Amino acid sequence: MIRIVIAEDQKMLRGAFASLLQFEDDIEVVAEVPDGEQAWEAISLHQPDVCVLDIEMPHLSGLEIAERIRHAGLPCKIMIVTTFARPGYLQRAMDAQVEGYLLKD
Repeated sequence: MIRIVIAEDQKMLRGAFASLLQFEDDIEVVAEVPDGEQAWEAISLHQPDVCVLDIEMPHLSGLEIAERIRHAGLPCKIMIVTTFARPGYLQRAMDAQVEGYLLKD
């Protein structure tokens, strides 16, 4: 079973991600959270296999969380999702060695 934490501040999009992923037999969404602080708590608690992180959220950004995950040596895969096609964001995501970076559009 692949365990996933979804961190997205837009409630409708967070719910859509979770609903689509729940259709898969081998995926379990273990937490859906609206901000970076709650994301870090959920990741620490659940130790997911995959984290889907919005790049801009209240309290901590998805990039800050990705950096924390790597610094802590957690083995989860990181997928960054964003509406912003900014080169600085992509470079920071690459520096944090994320496994995926997708534009929402």
